[in-house]
Amino acid sequence: MGQVTGRILAQADDIAWLRVDVGLPMAARREAARLAHRVGLDGTKGSAVELAVTEAATNLQKHATDGSVALRVVRAGHLAAVEFVATDTGPGIADVARVMVDGASSTGSLGLGLGSIVRLADVFDIHTVRGRGTTVLAQFWAEGRVPSPPAGIDAGGLTRPIGGEEVCGDTWAIRTAGAEAPSEGGQDAVGPVIAMMCDGLGHGPQAARAANTAREAFRDSPHTGPAGILDDLHRALRGTRGAAIAVAAVDLAASRVDFCGVGNVSTVLVGDERRTSLLSAPGIVGHHLPRLRPFTAPFPTGCVLVLHTDGLSDRWEPRAFPGLFARRATVVGAQILREAGGRRDDVGVLALKAARG
Repeated sequence: MGQVTGRILAQADDIAWLRVDVGLPMAARREAARLAHRVGLDGTKGSAVELAVTEAATNLQKHATDGSVALRVVRAGHLAAVEFVATDTGPGIADVARVMVDGASSTGSLGLGLGSIVRLADVFDIHTVRGRGTTVLAQFWAEGRVPSPPAGIDAGGLTRPIGGEEVCGDTWAIRTAGAEAPSEGGQDAVGPVIAMMCDGLGHGPQAARAANTAREAFRDSPHTGPAGILDDLHRALRGTRGAAIAVAAVDLAASRVDFCGVGNVSTVLVGDERRTSLLSAPGIVGHHLPRLRPFTAPFPTGCVLVLHTDGLSDRWEPRAFPGLFARRATVVGAQILREAGGRRDDVGVLALKAARG
């Protein structure tokens, strides 16, 4: 591949994680109001965010075994939105369609008030597994202007620092392979996109410094092949703790993914409820870079790419999540994090798939 600088489509950003406790609804409402003001949502839209997140938090508090609400700002070009992701560890929802009606109640998690969240949000998605848990996603865009998925890609990721730390040593980013010409409809033409997942060694400020350095070098790298990008990241990370990094270039038109990774980052292709692991080489980017051996794998229609750090167990199985991989990418990542994120460590997870038509 040549050397053409692309542009960032999405990247890890600050997330406020709020755990279930007696003060969760009030804390979630305050954070939602702060973020709504930050992105300039008008009074009506700001009130919608506050009401919806309060409903979600109240139902976690009442019905869930355990859970959390994550709030953040998401961006697409010059547009911005407030997003929340509510996850819990059970008991799941028996009849999702019924509880999505305003006023319906349920003994399952997130049952009461779910219909009002659907009505208020510009983007809504949900996935639930009986006896395991539920994830709800809601986004609130200024003036209700929901952007089209860039480059035909639906991608979403989450990071969470280890308990007791304010910064996370895991990060991710997605960029185009090169400059893209607008299509006749005014949207970007579909082209290859490149995803990076990075786990800065250890945790705390020094791990976060390594992760941020890697993300900046990924953004600025002129290469479009995973091996060339890893070489650039290796040079940038000298003088830091170093990191485990995986880089995958997904070409939807060619139905393939080019991959290269170093260190303990799990990269999985999911299709037809089966998973195929893309293996990384041992080493530490920034300290010891092994001989890089990039390879190519098929990426058929309906396939989902999942990358995550070792803060998540890699023993999750697609069959444990019926219907999940047809949901939005952020919901995919959040459900896997809920299921496999029990280790005491920083956590990073990213899912990437073709956007819904």
